[in-house]
Amino acid sequence: MTDDVDTQVSDRLVGRVLDGRYRVDARVAKGGMATVYRALDTRLDRTVALKVMHDGLGDDAQFARRFVAEARAAARLSNPNVVAVFDQGDDDGTLFLAMEYVPGRTLRDVIREQAPLSPARALDLLTPVLSALSAAHDAGIVHRDIKPENVLISDKGAVKVADFGLARAVSASGNTATQGLLMGTVSYLAPELVTDGSADARSDVYSAGILLYELLTGNKPHSGDTPIQVAYAHVHADVPAPSLEVPSIPPYVDALVQRATARDRDLRPTDARVFSRQVHRVRSALEEGLPDDPELTGDLTVPIQQIRQDSGYDDGYTRGEAPLDSEPLRHDTIVVPVDRGRPTGAPAKPPTGPQQQRQQQQQQRRNRGPIALIVILAAAIAIGTAAWYYGIHRYTSTPNLVSMAPAVAAAEAEKSGLRTSLDNQDYSEDVPLGSVMRTDPAAGDRIRKNGDIGLTVSKGPERYRVPQLVGLQLDAAQQALSPIKLITGQIKEQYSETVPEGRVMAISPRFNTVVKPGTAVNFAVSKGKRPITVPDWTGKSYHDASKALRKLGFTVGRTTQYDEKVAEGNVISQTPNSGTLFAKDKVTMVVSLGPPLVDVPDVKRKSTADAQKILTDAGFKVTVQKAPFNLGLNIVAAQNPSAGKKAQPGSTVIITVL
Repeated sequence: MTDDVDTQVSDRLVGRVLDGRYRVDARVAKGGMATVYRALDTRLDRTVALKVMHDGLGDDAQFARRFVAEARAAARLSNPNVVAVFDQGDDDGTLFLAMEYVPGRTLRDVIREQAPLSPARALDLLTPVLSALSAAHDAGIVHRDIKPENVLISDKGAVKVADFGLARAVSASGNTATQGLLMGTVSYLAPELVTDGSADARSDVYSAGILLYELLTGNKPHSGDTPIQVAYAHVHADVPAPSLEVPSIPPYVDALVQRATARDRDLRPTDARVFSRQVHRVRSALEEGLPDDPELTGDLTVPIQQIRQDSGYDDGYTRGEAPLDSEPLRHDTIVVPVDRGRPTGAPAKPPTGPQQQRQQQQQQRRNRGPIALIVILAAAIAIGTAAWYYGIHRYTSTPNLVSMAPAVAAAEAEKSGLRTSLDNQDYSEDVPLGSVMRTDPAAGDRIRKNGDIGLTVSKGPERYRVPQLVGLQLDAAQQALSPIKLITGQIKEQYSETVPEGRVMAISPRFNTVVKPGTAVNFAVSKGKRPITVPDWTGKSYHDASKALRKLGFTVGRTTQYDEKVAEGNVISQTPNSGTLFAKDKVTMVVSLGPPLVDVPDVKRKSTADAQKILTDAGFKVTVQKAPFNLGLNIVAAQNPSAGKKAQPGSTVIITVL
């Protein structure tokens, strides 16, 4: 326990928040190219599994691009047996996948604790794996890394396949991690992946066949001291029959394994869906308790002639001896003995030496001919009888149940002595909701009498409602589209005085609109407030400046002060006087009151001439007016402004004289 705690404490990612969203809580597992952590998605408040690529992988730009592309492809898979991919991110070079968290164990744990499993149990575990692969192959995705470690079994018993697309991303890079991937999964690699690196759906079928072999026997089919030796064995040796290790395994189960693991990919099932149908047939035979089913075994057996040509396999057939003077015989040559030593009708000379031995051998073979013919005829009759019983007698044709309600389909199947079971549900644009959209076996295919027809029922057209995305950050809005199979359309940025930068202002189609998968959602995203250029009004009329700035959307602040150089009412200074602001931002202006005020001199009782001189010298203008009752004394009786008041230089002082 202490070691586990120390490991968690020393792990540099535990406790970190990746991409500002995923809080890493604990390390779950570590593999050859990634480490898996349990984490909390703080945005959606849910537990997820984070698969974090090992240091160095994120430095390869080609790998990073491939990783993102494959993660997006895997995220489009929608199947209950596929571990869902929620998100992909890059936190300063740390590449990671956010996936569905599946508490439980792996298929490796089951093999380690319980194998060898019964054929029925092994096929029951393989069936959901093939369901996941079928969904991937239908979508054009090849897994490339099927192995027990990538098959998860939840605490509730659900079987899910992980790491779709990841092996392809790694193998396509030039990183040395590819070598680690090869070494870690070499026991399950198809021969073509070893020889030329090519892979298709049949490569996954091969790996699934190896998986089935290991479930049945508890061992891998090929072993070696080094991974290279194991890879060599996959290329140059056939997978042995599981019954060599577990004799109770029926021949048709052997044939199923060997057909899926044929070294020539053209001999394997074309994809997981075809393989799944074969598994279904074998599972039905096991339910009937058949120790052997020659018809089924024959259908699944890889053609002998093809094996012999491809692998040099000796099928045990006896070949005739070639005449001494003939060319070497082909494998399909049959030799008929001919005595070329005497004319027709002439008595034969007693052979001697080697010639005598050859003629004796030929005579023995001629004597055995009638016996062999009888044996062959007896075998043919027995085989024909068995074929009739196991083939024609035991089989009927699957009725057409498509477009029927499940209850109606069950009644129709019962007329032919068959049963139905609900295998799956799927979306359909053509078949109404609740009706049968396909059957396994398909209509017209052979099926055992009293057999079971698997029904796939329509869920109707696949439709989704557009979620409420307005107000979210753009990346969060885009991530919300992935689980409902919608895609990002056009992104138009525009200014907004109310919506913060980077947030979604509007979407099309609108919220709650019902749309098909693959529908593009267009986004209007805020660029934030529109910037406004600030004009400079320094030295100009405050009245004009205030009017212009308010029209641009600014608010205007005003202070005043005296200034000898700037005329009254004009702008002395402006803050700011350049750059850009946003609407409702404030521009402050200092407005001139003109030159500073000065004290008005006291000129009362002065003569008119003296008063004028004193006021003029002080910077004022003078206006003289006579008192109503002027006495002609020319003496100042009053002044306005009065003495001691402050007035602006250049303003007029009125004096009244007697």
